[in-house]
Amino acid sequence: MINQFVSALAFSAAKHRDQRRKDVEASPYINHPIALVDVLVNEGGVLNWDVLCAALLHDTIEDTQTTAEELTKEFGKKIASIVLEVTDDKALPKEERKLQQIAHAPHSSHEAKLVKLADKICNLRDILTSPPSNWDAKRKLAYFEWSAAVIAGIRGSNSKLEKVIDALLDKGKAQYQSELGD
Repeated sequence: MINQFVSALAFSAAKHRDQRRKDVEASPYINHPIALVDVLVNEGGVLNWDVLCAALLHDTIEDTQTTAEELTKEFGKKIASIVLEVTDDKALPKEERKLQQIAHAPHSSHEAKLVKLADKICNLRDILTSPPSNWDAKRKLAYFEWSAAVIAGIRGSNSKLEKVIDALLDKGKAQYQSELGD
């Protein structure tokens, strides 16, 4: 399975090669999927190769020209199905996509829930440490509140990751509510 994992890493790096994160530093996008794997393994104790490969590939359909068929051909049905479960439909308006994440989360596979937990952990950390430059405290707080709603639907998936996310949610909500004077 290590060969498939390395292939997923190389595939993700190639697909995201020209993309940058929205942080002030415009860090390379590939850092994000790698961070998910780090969170899953080193904080969540997750050693499932399908989950780790899906974490590396989780944004390829949503944010690149990658198709579900291409992922299935390269990595098999299982990994492709996990990626599809965590992929937003970019044809929908942003608010609708956010509502669909909340509604869909409880019905996801255990593997997809793990990827979603790691993704939220990484995104919340990024907002706390290096947010997009155009995000004010109100927008940051709204992201934390929405993330809490998504996470509520996947509780019971991994207690270690849930402790991490709870601490991040508490920290972010307190910080941004304070900045807003609430």
